[in-house]
Amino acid sequence: MANLFDILPRGFFNYLGSSANNRVYADCLELIYEAYDREVSYRIPRSTLRDILAAYLMDNHIELREEGEEGLDKYQMASAILRRFTDPNVHWLEEESDDATYEKQIVMSEHGIALAEFLLSLRRPEKEEYAGYIIQIYLLLNNPELLREEPYVNVLRPVHRNAKLLARSLKRLSTFIRDIIEEMVHEESLESITENLIAYCEGSFIREYTRLIRQQNIHTYRALVREKLESMRTDTELMERMTASLMAEEGMGRIAAEDQILDMISSTIRFLYTDYDQIMSDIRHKINLYMQLHIGHLRYLQNRDSHMRGHVQQAMRLLTEEFEALDMKDELPEDMNALFRMGGVRYVDTTSIKAKARQRRVTETEDETIEEMTAEDLALARDQQIHEAANPYSQKHMRAYLDTCFAGRDSLSAEDLPLDTPEDLLRGLSAIAYADQNGYTVEPGDTYVEAGRLILRNFELRRKP
Repeated sequence: MANLFDILPRGFFNYLGSSANNRVYADCLELIYEAYDREVSYRIPRSTLRDILAAYLMDNHIELREEGEEGLDKYQMASAILRRFTDPNVHWLEEESDDATYEKQIVMSEHGIALAEFLLSLRRPEKEEYAGYIIQIYLLLNNPELLREEPYVNVLRPVHRNAKLLARSLKRLSTFIRDIIEEMVHEESLESITENLIAYCEGSFIREYTRLIRQQNIHTYRALVREKLESMRTDTELMERMTASLMAEEGMGRIAAEDQILDMISSTIRFLYTDYDQIMSDIRHKINLYMQLHIGHLRYLQNRDSHMRGHVQQAMRLLTEEFEALDMKDELPEDMNALFRMGGVRYVDTTSIKAKARQRRVTETEDETIEEMTAEDLALARDQQIHEAANPYSQKHMRAYLDTCFAGRDSLSAEDLPLDTPEDLLRGLSAIAYADQNGYTVEPGDTYVEAGRLILRNFELRRKP
């Protein structure tokens, strides 16, 4: 493994670690990177960058605290910063001269770009779209043109990379939730913990997580992705082409290339079917733990004031005992003696006894008139009871419903049933529930179908022999 400090210049991190102006230098590097980000290339006239840094120093009233730099104006300070960044021992920037105009140009070094992007990622992390990785994997594997042209470069490598990026993002989400829990337990006020709870519920990562487990559920694509990957592994001609492509790309031997391709396919399938479920289970556990801790902490803060009365009484009782032991009570003014009488009551009055509640006696009788129902009233009441007792999803109705849906078929899947309305969905679920009693077998599938706003697992119904 290459040593990082053999690659980077000797003073690459000095201005971020040991200088009194490390915050200023970090801000200046980010400003330079953002200026380059708006340009066609990482090359800008030195005067332009000097003006940008001088404006930053003036707007924030910053004075560089370096030896020998007293009395410099903001433009001189900006020039000094550029000289430090282009120093060979730092090498965040490179200085060149334009052959046509002889104007000095500043170019960001490769290491300087990487450092600036790292600082920006810490300051403003990008929002993750977890479902996008799954959709990208599905689209890549279902594009026959890409498989015909370059199956390794265009399909297998980006599929494996997207699976690793999704795993990395979900692990980062799990860690982020843990950090929120640790931060939450240090809250001191009811207002601050409530704001933390609201921020958590409205957080951007919660929306991404919700889309991942609902609209773009991995179970919708998982079986199809696995089928495509398994077919790639069993296709001898395709495996040969991918092996040759990997050998050319990485300069590897045939055996090592074959092992790496098989490992990429196996690790992708293992992540989608095993690791993904474990990570998501850990995330759900931490979300539940976070909410329970929040609720418990809220209850503690809410009830803490009610316990203060007991603390005050205990403190006053201790003070009373101390005053009696020191014989100081007689020296207090007479109007303050009542403050220390809470422990001196030695009698019980009627207000201290809870009287048993008396049972209410019937003192007056009431006569109720009973009206006899007519035959027409009886018929209406009977019809209403029959209508209320009717069950449209009973076993008998479901047998007739399935007999109608089969209509000569050997099998029936969820996709063949009408699922447009809530009544259709309830009818389909009831048909599955009574399938065994009505003479049908149910085989669950690996795919899912949409039923309105819900997702229903696919199934196959067959008549019992």
